[in-house]
Amino acid sequence: MARAHESESATTSALSPTRYAHEERVLRTPHDVEAWCDYLDAIDAGDENDDDDDASRAIDRYMIYERAIKHNAHSYKLWYRYLTERARRDRGARFDDAARAKTRACFERALTTMHKMPKIWIMAIEYVRDACALITETRRMCDRALRALPVTQHERVWAPYVEFIRRDFVPISTARRVYRRYLKFEPGHAEEYVEFLRKKQCHGEVASKLAELVNDDSFQSLAGKSKHALWLELCDVVTKHPPSSDAADETDRALDVDAILRGGIRTFTNEVGRLWTALADYYIRRGLFEAARDVYEEGVESVSTVRDFSLIFDAYAQFEESVISAKMEAGEDEDEDEDADDSVELLLARLEHLMERRPELLSSVMLRQNPHNVHEWEKRVALFEGQPTKQILTYTEAVKTVKPELANGRVASLWVGFAKFYEDHGDLESAQTVFEKAVGAERAATFKTADDLATCWCEYAEMHLRHKNYDEALAVMRRATTPREGFREPRTAAEYDALPARDKVFKSLKMWTLRVDLEESLGDLKSTKAVYDEMISIKVATPQILLNYTHLLQEHNFFEDAFQVFERGVNSFKFPYSRELWAAYLTLFVARFKGSKLERARDLFEQVIEEAPAKESKQFFLAYAKLEEDYGLAKRAMDVYERAVKRVPVDERLGVYDVYVAKAMEFFGVAKVRDVFTRAADDGELSNDVSKTLTTRFAEFERKLGEIDRARALYAHASQFSDPTKDADFWSTWHEFEVRHGNEETFREMLRIKRAVAASFSDTHFNVSVVAPDVDAAKKTTDSGDAMARLDAAHEAHAAENAASMPGFVRSHVEGASPPAAAVAVDAGDDAEIDLDALEAPAGVFSGVKRDAAAAGLGAMARFKSARANDDE
Repeated sequence: MARAHESESATTSALSPTRYAHEERVLRTPHDVEAWCDYLDAIDAGDENDDDDDASRAIDRYMIYERAIKHNAHSYKLWYRYLTERARRDRGARFDDAARAKTRACFERALTTMHKMPKIWIMAIEYVRDACALITETRRMCDRALRALPVTQHERVWAPYVEFIRRDFVPISTARRVYRRYLKFEPGHAEEYVEFLRKKQCHGEVASKLAELVNDDSFQSLAGKSKHALWLELCDVVTKHPPSSDAADETDRALDVDAILRGGIRTFTNEVGRLWTALADYYIRRGLFEAARDVYEEGVESVSTVRDFSLIFDAYAQFEESVISAKMEAGEDEDEDEDADDSVELLLARLEHLMERRPELLSSVMLRQNPHNVHEWEKRVALFEGQPTKQILTYTEAVKTVKPELANGRVASLWVGFAKFYEDHGDLESAQTVFEKAVGAERAATFKTADDLATCWCEYAEMHLRHKNYDEALAVMRRATTPREGFREPRTAAEYDALPARDKVFKSLKMWTLRVDLEESLGDLKSTKAVYDEMISIKVATPQILLNYTHLLQEHNFFEDAFQVFERGVNSFKFPYSRELWAAYLTLFVARFKGSKLERARDLFEQVIEEAPAKESKQFFLAYAKLEEDYGLAKRAMDVYERAVKRVPVDERLGVYDVYVAKAMEFFGVAKVRDVFTRAADDGELSNDVSKTLTTRFAEFERKLGEIDRARALYAHASQFSDPTKDADFWSTWHEFEVRHGNEETFREMLRIKRAVAASFSDTHFNVSVVAPDVDAAKKTTDSGDAMARLDAAHEAHAAENAASMPGFVRSHVEGASPPAAAVAVDAGDDAEIDLDALEAPAGVFSGVKRDAAAAGLGAMARFKSARANDDE
């Protein structure tokens, strides 16, 4: 003891003052970790022993660390500094260097007391990991760390452990075993394992792991991949890298690729085509060509979309073409049997047969998509043209498969087409059997609509007609239109709609029309009448059918029966459906009885006029008036016309007025015509065009009677409806009238009115009050000294005097012919004549004109004619 103390004292006596002070401190307090750290930091500063090399300095520091740890074996800080420094100094050294061995031994001594410190374990793992040759030692170090540390600290160990096993120099078997253990701790990182295996070309285990992930409902992809995406990855792996039967790994041999892909086909219906082709590709890569063909056939016969079908069929055809190409390139063995399954001829025939089957296979796809599509069944039948057996089988399958309540199209067309197929092939008995099944009680109850069932009945009868089996056709239609035994008529519309088709079909108009035609052609009058009467009783007869019935009765001189049918028809139908019935009824009644039953005829006309709407009443008013003209009183005829012009629509009254005027002239003469025209002028509902037309006709009528002033006043009245820029005909007619019957004053008055009307229709015209010209205005204009103005004023005064003797209606329009706007037009010098066309105006305005005014008009006309005669001479 004394000897050791003396040795240590001799050593300290040779130290520098700085180290001496630290030595004294650590000797006094050897368990003070901070003192040892300060001592090491002082040495690290290099303030002394600068001449020593790095190796000797490291040895010196290691000795101090050893002395410090000897006294503080449980100090994490000292061990961490010591191990960090040793590991840093050993960086770059060979794995078999003696310094590395000493450092590893140091780590082992540290772990004896620091085995619960994860950082120390990580440092030890990283130290041995950097020496690439120490694979086993690194693995064992990681395993020891996992055993020593609590599970909450394992995550810190697994990070360098996983990084180590992902390195290329680590054997794949070791890496796979370690990764499997890691996934038990972190199952969510399974995708990382899959990517690792994919890089290592371990496709068998990749497929197994993907299959496990797909089947695990609790798995959540950290990369955000869906189960669908994982399925597609799995399919790509197992098809592009099929496991071999002699695989070294049991995992590769245990995977059932066929079951996996078929499970995906059942689960992911939107990728059916891709999965079928993937399964076929799997067998192709394994060299099982027949199995691949079976898969392709199963695929095209099971998919239900055109997209999937096209994908599988194109892959199938490409596969056959590639097999043929490979066979032709390899060449056939001369000694090979010509009938071998893999001969080129057989392969070509197989490919050709596949291409020929494409329309049929596509049709099957469409029918799998919607087995109740009638149009697709009809297209499928057309595909087998020339193959009667297949067509029969297709029709049979169609009528069994299609449900009428779900059908897209008319189910009746299938039954009719099936029967016509037999008919076209001369098998009438089979065609009749098909129709009987279609209209039978069991099948008829399933038809969606009564119209479909009625179509079958009608086609059944028409088939017999084509083969001249008339009695059978009539018997079929009698069966069709007979209610089912025990049928009760529903009391409400809802109950009727709820009835099946077989209970409603007997009221089908289509069937009754065909039956009545057959009865007229094949039966007798009695049976035909019975059919018509039954149609009326069950309320299936239309107005046209009633007209046909009445024509039949007229042909056989049953006029009273025809009138009864008409009565039932007009009581059953309202306008506009009864229009033709009423027209035929009235025509027949008048033609039959003429004037012998005039009161009854009048009652019928009054009834139809009362029921008919305004737009339908014109023809009946005209027929009523015609009846009165032929067999009644002219006065009543005029009353009918008077009622007609008040009842018919405005756009049709012009035609009625034309007939009214003509008949008034024919029966009562000029006075009545003027009265009619006057009534027309008082009709405020007429449009401007109609009023203008009637007024123009009235004026022409007065002109022919020599009433020139009356005609001129009517033209002046009609002018307010005639735009000179558009109604050239009217102004041309008035111009011609004034040339023939007028004078200078009247002609200039016409021009003044024309300019005033043009101004009123102009866009720049403004409304002014229309006042009658007076004498004061004429005098004021005369004083101005303008000759033209004096002439216009004189003319206005004269026109006012003439208009004073006319009735109020005409006078108002004559006075209105010279508004202030006309004077403005004259002052502007607008004397040009406008060549316009004539228009017609309302009639009957001057019924009450006095004889002296008419005489004055005739005298003016005579003087004008005399003046024209003198001018001609």
